[in-house]
Amino acid sequence: MGVKKKLVYGAAIVVVLAGLGGSYRLWTVLESSRSAVADNNVKLADFKSSDVDAIKRGEYVMRLADCAACHNASFNGGYKIDTPFGALETSNITPDRATGIGNMTERDFFTAVRQGRGEHGFLYPAMPYTAYAKMSDQDMHDLWAYFSTIAPVNHAVDENAGMHFPYNIRLAMLGWNVLFFDSSAYKVETTKDEAWNRGKYIVDGPAHCSVCHTARNALGGEISGAYLQGGNLGSWYAPDITPNPHAGIGDWKAGEIEDYLKTGSNGTSVAAGPMAEAVEHSTQYFNKDDLQAIATYLRSLPPSTTPAQPAFKMDAAREKAAALSYEVNCSACHGLQGEGITGMVPAFAGNRAMQNDPTNMIHAMLMGARAPHTEERQTAAGMPSFAWKMNDQQIADVLNYVRNGWNNQAVEVKAEDVAKMRQAVDAKQKLKTPTQQ
Repeated sequence: MGVKKKLVYGAAIVVVLAGLGGSYRLWTVLESSRSAVADNNVKLADFKSSDVDAIKRGEYVMRLADCAACHNASFNGGYKIDTPFGALETSNITPDRATGIGNMTERDFFTAVRQGRGEHGFLYPAMPYTAYAKMSDQDMHDLWAYFSTIAPVNHAVDENAGMHFPYNIRLAMLGWNVLFFDSSAYKVETTKDEAWNRGKYIVDGPAHCSVCHTARNALGGEISGAYLQGGNLGSWYAPDITPNPHAGIGDWKAGEIEDYLKTGSNGTSVAAGPMAEAVEHSTQYFNKDDLQAIATYLRSLPPSTTPAQPAFKMDAAREKAAALSYEVNCSACHGLQGEGITGMVPAFAGNRAMQNDPTNMIHAMLMGARAPHTEERQTAAGMPSFAWKMNDQQIADVLNYVRNGWNNQAVEVKAEDVAKMRQAVDAKQKLKTPTQQ
């Protein structure tokens, strides 16, 4: 056989193999036999479970999956989620026939939650079916039982009306799924104990931690090798939660991880933004065993390789002005020595979460923030916005002061970083003193 023929045959084989590989990936995305364990006859609007234990377990699964944070306490949807591809609104998941999921059978429900295919076509991964795919049949049965007890609410939502073209075409998600979606169930690691496996199941499955805490590529797929090492979340930043002592939670003891998830604070850090919502609606309800399992799993992960941040030395005059501004505006809550208020207001001294990506600190300065309200910490402290009171440089100076004070060290926050965030979140500009005419 000649060289040219060999090249032609070789190329043909490559094309065939690529086609087979693509076909297999497409089949794994569309194949829904896992849902066959569920009933496919009775619609949700016509079903109300009488299994009290299953309903109770299902409510707990709902908390693990944090359904209420996005779909609202009544599950009627309408919560806006900003993405790089446009704005989504969460769907109505009450048993209403006309505007909710009342016409779904249990099998339809399984396929929507675990495979991202609903009544209107492919779902967007802002609904974390990419993680829910790991959820067990038992958890799904129980969740279905719980949702059968929810009151139907007639509330129409156009979920993808705010998405930009061509991302508003749901069929495009088929290609995304082929590239990035792993539809396989959770597989027990036989070399690990029960607590470790339970922790990994919750983290990777219902709690969908990687959806926020893993960086994504330009198409919105999670970046391989960046698992739980931090990622952008709109105008917030979900930090590194690997055991890295510089950028992650490597200096958190297991009990501190548990306290943070249960109460919203570990004594130094206090949850804010989307994490405060997660604590308030979800993690505060986790039982002790599950909190311990999560801590066990997270502490077992390989730490990220992000190094310690280099210190930034401010100009002496600006540092003096920033110190005064901190004392006047911040010290009443955060303390003269950056000690904070345990369980209510985050400390600055020794708080590594404050020394890495400054996104959340800039956001809080511009828009204010609120700690979660939990059963164990009833007083949810709030922080006011300083957008009206400080310009971009003044905010940057205060942040540089606290991020490099009390033996902290962090890279410079620049005025342009604040300006960019101010525009992104549509924060007010600093008030100007009226001039006399």
